[in-house]
Amino acid sequence: MLDALERGDVAGHKEELGDLLMQVVFHAALRQAEQAFTVDDVVTSIVDKLVRRHPHVFGPPGASDAKTSGEVLTQWEQIKAAEKAAAKAAAAGEGPVRTLAGVPRGLPALARAQKLGSKAGRVGFDWGGWQGSLAKVREEVTEVEELARAGQVATPSTHHEIGDLLFAVVNLARKLEVDAEAALTDASTRFARRFEFIEDRLRERGRAPAESNLDEMDALWNDAKAAGVGVTEP
Repeated sequence: MLDALERGDVAGHKEELGDLLMQVVFHAALRQAEQAFTVDDVVTSIVDKLVRRHPHVFGPPGASDAKTSGEVLTQWEQIKAAEKAAAKAAAAGEGPVRTLAGVPRGLPALARAQKLGSKAGRVGFDWGGWQGSLAKVREEVTEVEELARAGQVATPSTHHEIGDLLFAVVNLARKLEVDAEAALTDASTRFARRFEFIEDRLRERGRAPAESNLDEMDALWNDAKAAGVGVTEP
């Protein structure tokens, strides 16, 4: 679906939404066969959740003091935390309520990292401003460089430090109000299109990339960049 959106493929987007809807209906049908719930219950559940977590929209006058988008988000997190605390209390023995609970493990890695950092930041565990996050990126780069210079390639330590570096970059993106997942997706698309530009220019010269060299391909890369290849409005 994301690919269809990126390409502006309206028909493809419609088809992907249909596939997504089929999954919802299919799973609801399985649960209905077990007499657990129906698709109507699914819709009712999300409607009820939206109403509960958005008192500034759906509540009576005075139900919420939230005015800005930040205040609305904080309010949403507080209501969600209260709901989960109540659920935990109703299910004795399941352990304490966790600040980072509710961030699905199945999310893409960058999206999950950004959500985890955001949740931790809302309770004060965060580096100060983008400057603090940038300093953390530089610190992690230094640690990776030290491992690389020591010849530690494909080691558990390198795995660990590269992960820390990526997480630090995601938090910097969050401070600069950039969606890390979308930013990397766009960067990958730019890379692919500019490399295709390189291939096309080399083909005009009767060669393939494997028959070229880095200097020539880098010059063509700069040509692609100057021509705005792969650049789209965010």
